[in-house]
Amino acid sequence: MMYNKIHINSSYIKLDSFLKLAGVTVTGGQAKGIIKEGKVYVNGEVCLKRGKKLFDGDRVTFEDKEFEVIEEKEA
Repeated sequence: MMYNKIHINSSYIKLDSFLKLAGVTVTGGQAKGIIKEGKVYVNGEVCLKRGKKLFDGDRVTFEDKEFEVIEEKEA
């Protein structure tokens, strides 16, 4: 399966912020809504927590969009 890689500059990102960064939603309110409705999967399981911390390698799926969290490590 091919995942779009979304790079973050910290050790983790919260799910609602990730959805905005990935371009799935424009606002936090939209992110909250689709998470609450059970439409977002983290690592293959429905996630209802908008504040869920995502780490390097975690995978997020919404409808036909699939993403992988990639932490940008400092050199």
